[in-house]
Amino acid sequence: MTVRTTVVVATTAVALTAGFAAPAMAAGTDTHEGTRQAVRAAVKDGVPGVTLTAKDGRRTWSTTAGVGNLKTHAPRSADDRYRVGSITKTFVSTVLLQLEAQGRLSLDDKVEKWLPGVVHGNGHDGSRITLRQLLNHTSGIFNYTADETFGRTYFLKDGFLRHRYDTKTPEQLVAVAMTHKPDFAPGASWNYSNTNYVLAGMVIEKATGRPYGEEIRRRVIDPLHLTGTSVPGTRVTVPQPSSRAYSKLARTATGPTYDVTKLNPSIASSAGEMISDSADLNRFYTALLKGRLLPPKQLKEMKTTVTVEGIPNAGYGLGLLDRELSCGVHVWGHDGGIHGSNSVAVTTADGRHSLAFNFNGDWSGDTDAVVEAEFCGG
Repeated sequence: MTVRTTVVVATTAVALTAGFAAPAMAAGTDTHEGTRQAVRAAVKDGVPGVTLTAKDGRRTWSTTAGVGNLKTHAPRSADDRYRVGSITKTFVSTVLLQLEAQGRLSLDDKVEKWLPGVVHGNGHDGSRITLRQLLNHTSGIFNYTADETFGRTYFLKDGFLRHRYDTKTPEQLVAVAMTHKPDFAPGASWNYSNTNYVLAGMVIEKATGRPYGEEIRRRVIDPLHLTGTSVPGTRVTVPQPSSRAYSKLARTATGPTYDVTKLNPSIASSAGEMISDSADLNRFYTALLKGRLLPPKQLKEMKTTVTVEGIPNAGYGLGLLDRELSCGVHVWGHDGGIHGSNSVAVTTADGRHSLAFNFNGDWSGDTDAVVEAEFCGG
């Protein structure tokens, strides 16, 4: 039932297969017992620890379970900062839509206009792909994290332990994708590709003359006072307060557990390198859906969805996923996975009820159950 939209690749145990958490406790319900139970169930299933914050109207509620450090058994904190993986995509899309609103680009512009010669080779053609198709994953561009060599080098044990501090440029990441054929002709289908958002970050830099991370800070982080949110670039650490992050670094969910907290997030780039905390993510998605970050025209574009194949009751917009839960509630948001970190942030369309949480392990745990419990009283 998930559309796991992670920056990582399907070679690593769980979430490294692209997905979005769906479901969660009915709005207006006074108890969060169902959410607590779902969080505890995730820990029982093998997740080292969970941190979660929900906001419904003016009421904010947090819970934690498990541990933030397997050696010291220190608990997780409601204030933990963590790597949010593909949740980064919503920030990137927001900035591109702001630039469109300012008349500095159009989503109907071809990629070739902004990045001449970059999307080329093995059937890829940037002159046939629009910026909109990058943002809604209908470009057909191959997903660089699905490259087998890239996966062995950066997601499996032997490669990761040797290469965890490597710096990769956006151009290098896109070049990996260009060694493969496209998944389909532009606009012909849907397939989640991290390459799309690496290119989107490159377009932001070309259009503004500043790195995409600086534009996110100027346009989103600073105006919303997101004090726990950052774009780390090549910084290998996660700011305090934070917990350790753990992975099996394998194709299975068994075997030794490795501390993968420190890594160079440039391998994720604008597809998934950001760090945040649950309160900030709730604030961001609430502001976005309430129209505080985008004019009505651009917000409507962001919420115009295409079908996500294989996932019932879900549609993908421009860096934003819409999911109808079992109780009929629609939630908008994104999830994200990167080494040792699975995160989900979802909000109702009116921005009133929001939820954000993180698992500090990437091989187990049911994120859908947590969302379902929060919004549907499961």
